[in-house]
Amino acid sequence: MKYQYLLLLIFFFSFHSHSQDSLVVKGIVLNKQTKDSISNVNVKIKFDNQVVDIKSNSKGIFYFKVQTNKQYEFGFTHQVFMNTADQLLEKSRKNLDTVKRVFEMLPIKINEIEVVTIRPEGVPEKIFTSEYVSVADFEVLPDGNYILLTYPKTLKKGSDVVLYDGRNIISTIPIDDHAVELRKDFRGNPHVICEKSVYGIYISNAKIGIAKLEKEYFMKYLAPILDSNYTKYYLSDFNKDYPSMNYYSFDQLDSTYFKIVTITDDFMMELYRAEYKWVDVRTKLWAKQKEKETGIDAQIWVGANYFTQSVYYKQLYAPMFHRNDTLFIFDYYKDLMYRFNNEGKMIDSISIYHHYFPKQTGWTKHLIQDRVTGQIYALFDVDGYSSIRRINPNSGELMESIPLKFRYVDKIEIYDNALYYIYRPFESVQKKYLYKEKIPIKHLKAKVLDGDLIEK
Repeated sequence: MKYQYLLLLIFFFSFHSHSQDSLVVKGIVLNKQTKDSISNVNVKIKFDNQVVDIKSNSKGIFYFKVQTNKQYEFGFTHQVFMNTADQLLEKSRKNLDTVKRVFEMLPIKINEIEVVTIRPEGVPEKIFTSEYVSVADFEVLPDGNYILLTYPKTLKKGSDVVLYDGRNIISTIPIDDHAVELRKDFRGNPHVICEKSVYGIYISNAKIGIAKLEKEYFMKYLAPILDSNYTKYYLSDFNKDYPSMNYYSFDQLDSTYFKIVTITDDFMMELYRAEYKWVDVRTKLWAKQKEKETGIDAQIWVGANYFTQSVYYKQLYAPMFHRNDTLFIFDYYKDLMYRFNNEGKMIDSISIYHHYFPKQTGWTKHLIQDRVTGQIYALFDVDGYSSIRRINPNSGELMESIPLKFRYVDKIEIYDNALYYIYRPFESVQKKYLYKEKIPIKHLKAKVLDGDLIEK
């Protein structure tokens, strides 16, 4: 690899008469994409027909004493980085005769034969690491790139949406609102869900961009749509404060709705409605008035506003998945997995029991679908150790158990026969990294979503 010399950066130190005659420059050289320090950078300093060569240390730092009335030229050379513009010039708070300047360098694009690394299944691979930011959430894109939601300290104090290719950060855009998570819509397009707003993410000319949406509009009209197939949309009326829900299909050709199935937690519904009996008279009068205004039963108003706040209320969980020409809906309250065709007509129902004895098995009440193969996996957790088990779509039985390497992992996703998750060692000061583990058993691709990431 050729050793390249980079363009010179020229700057002047001009201070008033009250300034010192000399200052110490503390230079810090960082990777512009990852903000990591760059060690062993050759720094060439020219002044008064003299040339001084120094190197940055293992933390990317170098020191040099300058005269305030002279001009200095700083040049940088490195085998795999090239310099851009300097960012910051400031006096040190601790030492008034020291100034700090941050230099950012970009990796040089080199035409080399790509190194193919073969890793065994079950061995975690670090996908994204940084000394400065943690990963809060992520999405794997069909082209192999990643969208990351990162933050330096906490999400409340600022976050960035990052387009990452597995090696380098391609593009970054800040989020002003308090970001909560990344979520894909029924077309497969990712969005940043914030406390006050929702931002749709798009990619244009290899740069990431966001478009602000009204959160109420997104939650009311886009979030309920779970999937689509040709002219049909599949949606639900799920409400976290009500123990019953319906799945529907909507046909764009004739604008007709068709109810696929109703899922109800009968035991929770009984407790939910019984709450009305125990509230005071004033609350009952309020509930009756709301019933008169909206037509919704007074017992529902009391249950939604009071029983849902108790430790006894359990939110309904009945996910739906689409694979090839079949819809799978899990009704854990009747111990059944329903199978429907594309029209929403039932094919059959299969008994399931993997949700029994959750304390012993570690059942987390969470199913994950591989968005490439369409396979559905159940997630289990015992004492912080997570594992997944594939659900046989024909029998409803659990197949082989696949344990994850680390303990207390977060945000587990499955994409193209690989596990992705966020992890930081327990009681460690390390930032949260994105990891990947291969699944030992390979499955073929299937039709899962119609939509792709928005390209402009």
